[in-house]
Amino acid sequence: MRSESRISNDVYLADSGQQYLIFILLIVLAGMLFLLDLFLGSVSLNPGDVLNAMFSGGEGHMETILFKFRLPKAATAFLVGIGLSLSGLQMQTIFRNPLAGPDVLGITSGASLGVAFVILGFSVSISPETLAGFGNWILVVSSWAGAGVIMIIIMLIASRIKDIMTILILGIMLSSGISALVILMQYFSSESLLKAYVIWTMGSLGNLTSDQLMVLMVSVSVGIVLSLVSSKMLNALLLGENYAVSIGLNVKLARIVIFSCTSILAGSVTAFCGPIGFIGIAVPHMARIIFRTSDHKILIPGSILTGGSVMLLSDIIAQLPGSEKVLPLNAVTSLIGIPIVIWVILRNRKYSGVY
Repeated sequence: MRSESRISNDVYLADSGQQYLIFILLIVLAGMLFLLDLFLGSVSLNPGDVLNAMFSGGEGHMETILFKFRLPKAATAFLVGIGLSLSGLQMQTIFRNPLAGPDVLGITSGASLGVAFVILGFSVSISPETLAGFGNWILVVSSWAGAGVIMIIIMLIASRIKDIMTILILGIMLSSGISALVILMQYFSSESLLKAYVIWTMGSLGNLTSDQLMVLMVSVSVGIVLSLVSSKMLNALLLGENYAVSIGLNVKLARIVIFSCTSILAGSVTAFCGPIGFIGIAVPHMARIIFRTSDHKILIPGSILTGGSVMLLSDIIAQLPGSEKVLPLNAVTSLIGIPIVIWVILRNRKYSGVY
């Protein structure tokens, strides 16, 4: 159909040698950005300071900055980039929609609703600052559940309505409806819990405790494994469900695996770092451009490295190195992602006449 996405139509082929070289370059880039994220900030560190802090084993000023703030935040940024990029890639494939993403289709809003139930609804003592131990899993599981419910609703809509723009509009309306529910919950919540939730919605990479970072790391690792397992399924679904059925794919099982993976990835990131926009939409397209392929065996690791690098770069920019001020993370990711999304829209209109 002319109204379908061109994701499955542009199948580029690059020889394996070029792809290996690109992977090596991306690994080097990610490593460099990770180190820059450690060095740059309100207090600039030089390589000598970092090495001394790593091997001194003390509890000095530099050690505190490096191990309590910079290193956890850089690790969080890389994990967030991975989670949002993989969830966006999977949704763009299963919906065959170049504008599908956790924030556009309401998945992030669903995860936010799950978090709101925990922070504003079910407990007067749980907040992002006080969650610890088992409470972290309560927060992240509620986020998974919220994201999963919205995923199921969107998929049911997509099974009945084939028009891409209609699905996107319904996803935006669903997101608005969820936001209305959250506003009502905020209206009836106490002042302290409301403040905690508002701070959470701004998005942040630097507020995670060590326990929360460990939960995020485990969750994203599970999501990566499920993504790699589903690579063949995604390649089959890329050409439509009828083709997938014709080659023997169990479509229902594939949906369960992919939906579970997307809910875990998007839900985990949203639970601990707040709603972060445009990374899930933009990075999969960047990976397709870089690797010139639609093969998910290449795109999945490619999106991991690209997403982690973009998120590290966003964090570096947000810190305003040398300044004590910090930009809102969502503002930086939007400025990076919006031009790519506009380019995708114009490109699809040029080739198909519709979105």
